[in-house]
Amino acid sequence: MHDDSALLGNALMEAAIYSWLLVIAHLATFVTITFRVVMRKPAIGVALAWLLLVITVPLAGAIFYLLIGERRVGQRRAQKIARLHTDYSRLSDLMLGESITQVDWSQHRGHAKAMNDLGDKLIGVPTVAGSTGKLLTDSQEILQAIADDINRAETSVLMEFYIWNEGGLADKVVEALVAASRRGVSCRVLVDAVGARPWWRSKQPAELREAGVKLLQAFPAGVWQAIFSRNDLRLHRKIVVIDGKLAWTGSMNLVDPRFFKQEANVGEWVDAMVRLKGAVVAPLAMTMIGDWLVESDESIEDIIESAGIKRVESQGGGDVQVIPSGPVETSDGLLQMLLAIINSAHEELVMTTPYFVPDDSLLRAIRGAAARGVEVHLVMPAKVDSLLTRYASRSYLDELMELGVEVHLFQAGLLHTKSITADRSMSMFGTVNLDMRSIWLNYEVSLFVYGATYAVHLRELQQSYIEDSKLLNPVRWRERPLREKLLENILRLLSPVL
Repeated sequence: MHDDSALLGNALMEAAIYSWLLVIAHLATFVTITFRVVMRKPAIGVALAWLLLVITVPLAGAIFYLLIGERRVGQRRAQKIARLHTDYSRLSDLMLGESITQVDWSQHRGHAKAMNDLGDKLIGVPTVAGSTGKLLTDSQEILQAIADDINRAETSVLMEFYIWNEGGLADKVVEALVAASRRGVSCRVLVDAVGARPWWRSKQPAELREAGVKLLQAFPAGVWQAIFSRNDLRLHRKIVVIDGKLAWTGSMNLVDPRFFKQEANVGEWVDAMVRLKGAVVAPLAMTMIGDWLVESDESIEDIIESAGIKRVESQGGGDVQVIPSGPVETSDGLLQMLLAIINSAHEELVMTTPYFVPDDSLLRAIRGAAARGVEVHLVMPAKVDSLLTRYASRSYLDELMELGVEVHLFQAGLLHTKSITADRSMSMFGTVNLDMRSIWLNYEVSLFVYGATYAVHLRELQQSYIEDSKLLNPVRWRERPLREKLLENILRLLSPVL
């Protein structure tokens, strides 16, 4: 009996010791996470939410924070990104003449010069003068035109995409790359490791490499990488540069929509791309080269020599500011530019986006535009490929429509074009969605175009989307079931990572 009591006492003492050790470990973890949160100075609400999660959910809360609570890119990648400033300076000196950055701002609205200064100071990319572009909206025409441009390449092809998918005319682009490389054209292709995961398992990457194409994965993901960086930071850019003379960018991945995600039951993806010549080619090429340098062991000298990088000549009258964005590269520069173009609108603001999950400042800017009398149109697809994003997006619509924002639900497929026009005189076009993932987590590229020439063409495209949409009725929308509203608001809490 005495032995049993002693054993019980020892067990209780050991349990108490283990309990205290767990408490001490939990408190130490909380203090460590608190220090990290405080030193990174996130938004107060975000900081308090993380601290509450870590203190109330032992271990799991800390693990969750370390996985997605910080925009960690890894020490080696961060060091390479830091060195890009030197490489960008060299590329800028080589590709941009002094006259190319001398814009006649008297031809534009007053807000244009201020927006240029904003992007230049926050991101270090000034507007370039002398560009021309053609907006294309038919996916098959786009893919065939890109393949044709590659077939005409003489010195170099630079490409980067988030998604690459086999099938249809997308295969023509692969064939063109193989042929270009075999005739001596320097070809570099950078494709996201996660966005194009099925494609990386196909035969096409091996075919490209066998032909001599330099092909790399952007942001390899896995358990080991998750220890040092976030696996959900993705390369979302879409850029093609041919011979340093012409470039493509826009919303379209390297996919033929007839063969892409047909099982998602959202219809074909609807995109737009712009084919560019002139000064704007330089900053787009610099963006892709910078991404390549981060992922490869090549030097800037190797690329300049093999790709035949040289000075870009002005062509046309367009004034364009290329805004690249991403963790470590930029802070809130892209968000500031989006806020600036929204706040510049006096008469009309039209936005198209597949995913609408804005942060508080973006939401307030849109509501503010509507409240001051601007005619605001938000065009988004009726169906998207992410159920969580679909419901989270719907949680924002009540507060927009109550101030007069017209919400148009596109019916002819998954509208994937990302665009903004303000008063038909300034525009944004590129890869950025109006969601927090694009603004804070993805590597994006956006064109801010000053002047009515391009804005009018883009506005015509936006109008075609509106005509293929159904206008959401605010009264009927408010009558949707309470369970749907509850689900929407719950998923809204997850919006920073959707």
